[in-house]
Order: sequence, then structure tokens, then C-alpha cells
Amino acid sequence: MDRRRFLQVGGTLAPLAAGCTRPVPPARPNIVMILSDDMGYSDLGCFGGEIETPNLDRLAAQGLRFTRFYTNNMCVPTRASLMTGCYTTKALEADSSLSNGVISAAEALRAGGYSTYISGKWHLSRDTAPGSLPCERGFDRFFGTTLGACSFWTPASLMVDNEPAEHLYLDPGFYYTDAISEHALHFLRDGLSRPSPFFLYVAYTAAHWPLHAYADDVERYRGRYESGWDRMRTARHARMKELGTVNPSWPLSPRNPRVPAWEDEPHRAWQRRRMEVYAAQVTRMDRGIGRLLDELEASGEADNTLVVFQVDNGGCHVEYETDRKGPYLPERTRDGRPVIPGNRPDVMPGPEDTYQSYGHGWANVSNTPFRMYKQHDHEGGISVPLIVRWPALPLDRGALTGQLAHVIDLMPTFLDAAGLEWPKEFEGRRVHAPDGRSLLPVLQGRTREPPSALYWRWSRGRAIRQGRWKLVGIRNGPWELYDVESDGTELQNLAARHPKRVAALDRLWRDWDARSDPSG
Repeated sequence: MDRRRFLQVGGTLAPLAAGCTRPVPPARPNIVMILSDDMGYSDLGCFGGEIETPNLDRLAAQGLRFTRFYTNNMCVPTRASLMTGCYTTKALEADSSLSNGVISAAEALRAGGYSTYISGKWHLSRDTAPGSLPCERGFDRFFGTTLGACSFWTPASLMVDNEPAEHLYLDPGFYYTDAISEHALHFLRDGLSRPSPFFLYVAYTAAHWPLHAYADDVERYRGRYESGWDRMRTARHARMKELGTVNPSWPLSPRNPRVPAWEDEPHRAWQRRRMEVYAAQVTRMDRGIGRLLDELEASGEADNTLVVFQVDNGGCHVEYETDRKGPYLPERTRDGRPVIPGNRPDVMPGPEDTYQSYGHGWANVSNTPFRMYKQHDHEGGISVPLIVRWPALPLDRGALTGQLAHVIDLMPTFLDAAGLEWPKEFEGRRVHAPDGRSLLPVLQGRTREPPSALYWRWSRGRAIRQGRWKLVGIRNGPWELYDVESDGTELQNLAARHPKRVAALDRLWRDWDARSDPSG
């Protein structure tokens, strides 16, 4: 008998009737998917950063780190691909909500007998409009926000299940990262109490702007960034080469031309504080992740739980302007003080009455050794850490793999691990086949055939990678061509030297773009 266990009716996934139970094979793992927001490839300690991330380092020491893992270049497209296994051209509607032409990981896993939970940022719906909220796309429970950014003290669009819950942040002890961790822990315990396996999606907003952190968390980093961005990038690059998280033959990309040398920076105290707050946000998130890992170990379920951690895109260079407005920006604090928006060197970031970002200089550090940032499809925008732990598999603990992977591969991996087949139909509608492929062979220590090509199109970026060659451009600007095996930091543009290769890759990209357009 086929080991795959979707309950199928005429090839269509059907949920189990309410109140029905069935024995759950012990081989079907729980799945915990953890996503952080707007962090660079080098930020985590286990990838070469100086930021304190002991719990993610622990996860890496017990699992497998991918050193050639790609996402999309912004929050929405990465979340769409993560949830659907498809490129965004299939996965999203024009309003950036999930398309009905795809099946979400939560829908597929719940139909296959899983309990499903999400704590954190959704960002795949029409604000709070019905029809596209998490509990309407397969999740049993939801705590979190639907907007893409928000204050960590007063997060706009906060919901519990399908209901607004912004009253929760009126508690003076509320901090969004901690609330995400706390609700994830509650959902984890609920999942552990049930006879069925569970899928828990934990989507932090750390370390997306604004720079908000508790003063004592910031204080632990006081002086850590005294040497400035130039020396910090050099130090990170050296550690990365020692760890093996970057090819030692790749040189460090140059500092962004908009950023002065640290010795010439006129506001060094303010600049240091920006990075101190950013690091504090990351460490606070790591502390919450540690609570989840500890709970799994105490429950005895750690060995049969697939835990995945990734970042949604590279570090964000955006300089938050003083006149920028949006529904995510509160006008006043909870105690009535005006919020001061924008990257003002006369205002130190971190408290509730500020709203700032960390800018080009520090994003350049986060993305060490790569060029560019979020919103771009150069390596700095789409190369991020991926850590996978599943003790039931014979993984070489603490190992690294350079096998190429993409966020579209994760949902196929979840279904493969759960023993579930991809449906052609779901709830009476036809759904796209995945663009990604399971990473289970890699997790089993085997070599997976690399993808024939990978594609990107979003915001300021467009790109195709085929084998060692990557064609990338900024919006509609000229194509650039790189051999990203030998030149992973994209410093030698070979487009003029290889016009035929550029033309061939351009045709492939245009064919994909036209073929995958849902309106076509």
C-alpha cells in the first residue's frame, strides 16, 4: 500500500469529518516553521555574526545549515512561496493576497490530519478583509498581524483568529516579539496534547523596522559596534570563512557608495545605537525560539519534529524618512506621547515614541559578503540562512550543505515528510502543481539534482539562475551576468563578454514570466 495518506475523494483533498479520529503513524513528524523578517545572511552567530543567538546556534549544531539557500526579495513574495511551493506569479492575486489557484501548506496539512497554527505576521491578505485571513486558508488558530510592518509596542492589525485584538497591546508589558513567542508556545502545547501531528508557523517581525527594543536588551550591546561598519564587515567575513558558511575565495563586496567610511561618519553615536537596537531585537527573538525548543525537548517530541528556520529576505537598507506615513505608524504611544517618525540623528531609536530603521551601512553588514539588499535580486537581497533539524533522520549534526535550494522547496518538503501527495484539486477548485521540489533527499544525506533554473521577479529585482550562471537586473535596467559559483559576491559583470548567454537566459526568463503570469 502507498505510504502516502491524504484522505482523497475523486482526487480532491477532503478534510476529516468533525469528531473523527484515526491512528497517527509515529513517522509523521510535527512541523515547526520559524521565519524571521529582514535579516541578512551573516547576522546569526552560527553563520558568522556577532549577534547573540545561542538558541538558533543550538538548532544549527543539532541540524543542517544550507549555505546556498534563496528566498524572494521581499516579505510578501517569500511568504507566498513558502505557503504554496509556487512562484509568486502563481501564488498571489493582484492585491497580494493568496490566490485560489494554489493550496496553502496549512490547507494541505490540515486536510491530511494535522492541527495547524500560526503566530506572527501573515501579510498575505487584503488587510483584515474576509476571505484571505489565515483561518480561511487552512489554519485552525491565528494570533498575529496582517500588515507587513508595525510598531513592536502597538502593532496595527493585531488579530486573534478572525477577530481584531488590538486591545491586547494596551497591556503595558506587551512587546510583539514576546507575544508571538508566548502564543506560539501556547499553540505548541495545544498541538502536543492532541493525538494528531501539528504544523506550527511562527512568523516573527524581528528584525524588520521599526527599531524597537527594551532598554536592558539594548544595553547588553553597548559598545559592541564601536568599530563601525567597515571593521564589522571584515570581522564577519573572516568568521564566515572559518565556519565555512561562505566560499573563502569570494572577496568581500565594497561598501555601498552612499555610505561614508566609518571614520567620516558624522553621527557615530546614533549609528552605533541603531545597530545595538537591531541586535537586541534579534536576541529577544532568539530567546523566544529557545523556549519553543525547550518545550519540544521536555515533551519528548523533539526527535519526531521537523524544525525549520529561515529569513524572508536580506537586510533592509531603507532609510525611514521623517514624512513617511502609513497605517503601521502610530501617532501616539500608549501613554499619549507623540511618536517621532524618521531616522533623525538627534533621536536615539529603541523606545516606543521612536520609529526608525538601521539604513544602508548596517544592512551592508547584515548582508556580508554580498552586494545589495532587500527589494533586489542580487545575492544580498535573496541569500539567507536556512537551518533544518529533524533528529529522526541520520543528519550529520552541525553540518553544512552547499546544495542549491529555494523557498519554493519548503512546502513540498513538508508534504513529503508528512507522507502526503500534492492534490490536483482542493475544495472543488483546481490548484497549481508546485514549482519547488522536496529537500528530503538532502536531509537524508543524498545529493539532490539541482533545479534546472530558478526565477525571480518582484519590486526592484528580476533574475534567473541556471547552473552557475545568474542573470540579474534592477527593475528594467540592463541585465548583469555573473558566474555565481566563482564570483558569489557578484563583482565581475560578464554580460558584455557573453552576449549570447545573456540573450539565451533572457529568453528563458521572458518565457517563464509570460507562461507563469496568472492572467495569461
